[in-house]
Amino acid sequence: MPVQQAFPAPTGGVEAVGTPATTPTPPGTSGPSTIPPPPPAYPPYPGTAAPKKKRGLLIAAVTLVVIMVLCVGGGVLAFLTLRNTETGEGAKEPAVAVDEFLTAVYKDRDATKAATRVCAASRDDGKIAAKVAEVQKYASEYQNPRFRWTTPKVDNQTGDRATVSTRVTMTTADEKVADQDLRFTVVQKTGWWVCEVA
Repeated sequence: MPVQQAFPAPTGGVEAVGTPATTPTPPGTSGPSTIPPPPPAYPPYPGTAAPKKKRGLLIAAVTLVVIMVLCVGGGVLAFLTLRNTETGEGAKEPAVAVDEFLTAVYKDRDATKAATRVCAASRDDGKIAAKVAEVQKYASEYQNPRFRWTTPKVDNQTGDRATVSTRVTMTTADEKVADQDLRFTVVQKTGWWVCEVA
């Protein structure tokens, strides 16, 4: 048998049978038959974010706070507006207001009636009732006490405010006499009202 000789592998410019010819390409350039590299990868898609529960809670809390501020603010405004509102009609003159107040306290001894002559800002039913109780105490301690007062005199009047003075005298059946000078601050709103006694 004849011995076959092995051929050496092709080198350099010699082409091997059945392989396409390629030409060397300089580094950094692509030839017509080479496949370009793949583009850089995109970051992964984050997907849909989970719903934020805290945001809904925050909106509800802020809404509640706003509603509370409006309610409290409205209540305070209503209180400030209505607290000095007089119910009924006051006296036509400052001196008349004082005279009606003194009549209710010293002659009628009626705290409710006296309160109707007092301005809303100073109306304290407890203090008025205490004053009427004090007058009734004098009536029980002395023999048939009678109270009278000088005609109330307007000492000073500026616009809707006046100062009125008078002297209250208590006389008993056994001829004991006691005097007390009183000064009233009277204001006009829906008529004249007693606001302070000194």
